[in-house]
Amino acid sequence: MRFFGLTKTSMIEPDAALPGREQEVSVPPAHAVLGTPLKGPFPEGVQTAIFGMGCFWGAERIFWEADGVYTTAVGYAGGLTPNPTYEEVCSTRTGHAEVVLVAFDTASTTYQEMLRLFWEGHDPTQGMRQGNDVGTQYRSLILCADEGQRRAAEASLSAYQQVLSDAGHGTITTELADVDEAHPFYYAEDYHQQYLAKNPGGYCGLGGTGVSCPVGIAG
Repeated sequence: MRFFGLTKTSMIEPDAALPGREQEVSVPPAHAVLGTPLKGPFPEGVQTAIFGMGCFWGAERIFWEADGVYTTAVGYAGGLTPNPTYEEVCSTRTGHAEVVLVAFDTASTTYQEMLRLFWEGHDPTQGMRQGNDVGTQYRSLILCADEGQRRAAEASLSAYQQVLSDAGHGTITTELADVDEAHPFYYAEDYHQQYLAKNPGGYCGLGGTGVSCPVGIAG
């Protein structure tokens, strides 16, 4: 599929990105499984992490089932178009990836544990795809909220590359980027939130490498 010469696996140039809109997407007040708010401000001691690991339906379930997770939400980030729609993201003309926002209680779990779930939950060596899902929106992505998260993510990538290489796998293609006011997380539409809880037989295209990520690799 091509859009003005763009292939689904080529990142859009800024001057060709869709313009988007100012209005934010409306999301439910509470998580369909956990019963907690999808939007902050979150309670004291709750931190957030953002990961792209292919189709966000299955990725979100990995995290809401994890101990210490306060809430999760799916959305779009890493690109250019403000407040995009799902159809726009799938066109590959926004630069965004499908991502999961994970809010976790630091009294019960750690960012390192979130990184372990991220690495083991998908195959980070596949470039602009994940399994049968092909396109820039399915790329592997870690969005860092601060320097501490970036250092932890870089350390975990290096350590996981070592165990992947030892197991005969290829090079990690995961992108590390910042999430800030200029590059925010945009919530996805209501029907995408906790999709596999609402549709238990729904599609989940994720599959890991089968290689364990050593606990504590993020330092």
